[in-house]
Amino acid sequence: MNEQRFVVSDMLWQRLEPHLPGKVSDAGATAKDNRLFLEAVFWRVRTGSPWRDLPPTFGHWNSQFRRFRRWAEAGVFDNLFNAMSKDPDLEYALIDGTIVQVHQKATGAKGGPQHQAIGRSRGGLTTKIVALVDGLGNLVRFLLLPGQAHDMKGVAPLIKGVSFDALLADKAFDADWLLQDLDARGATAVIPPKANRKIQRDFDAEIYKWRHLVENYFAKVKEFRAIATRYDKTDCSYAACWNLAATLIASK
Repeated sequence: MNEQRFVVSDMLWQRLEPHLPGKVSDAGATAKDNRLFLEAVFWRVRTGSPWRDLPPTFGHWNSQFRRFRRWAEAGVFDNLFNAMSKDPDLEYALIDGTIVQVHQKATGAKGGPQHQAIGRSRGGLTTKIVALVDGLGNLVRFLLLPGQAHDMKGVAPLIKGVSFDALLADKAFDADWLLQDLDARGATAVIPPKANRKIQRDFDAEIYKWRHLVENYFAKVKEFRAIATRYDKTDCSYAACWNLAATLIASK
């Protein structure tokens, strides 16, 4: 077994520590091993390994797993990503969806797969992730959906409360309600029209070339094995893995 630890650098630790539970200023016991725990969860999201295969240098696997679940449910990993991704460049916003395979061991959570963003598509059990990135290709927000869901279902919650000058998306996002919403915002729709539109509309083909930035982000985040294949039974845990991977990407 490879027991090489993922080392959280001093610089990264200084940026993350203020946003973790167990600080001296918090009520209750101070968590002295927060840094080791972060190394454990970063190692796991990079390797995609089962929790039982966590190297002993990180501590007992079940203790770390239960702590991971507590922090995921409390939104701690969301806070870490938000802390590392302040001040997005929203001259342009880009949106798209991607699908990941769900491992057979990821089924069986309470409520059934339909309540855990697991669905069926041509590839079998899958989860869809719809993501909004900024004009530099940095993640702003993401949303988990069952694999068979249309990308459009993620648009409204992702752009709600976000100000941008233009939205770039492929023709799958060519919907009248979205075009009307963008027009009301004063934002430009850089979205090619569908071929079946009776009246074809214009779009800025030069600006549209930058849409590859959202595809680039998907390629980058899928280098983490726990992202490229979903091993987590609950949508909460899988979303936590996305936030952990996104935190590391944003720290570079």
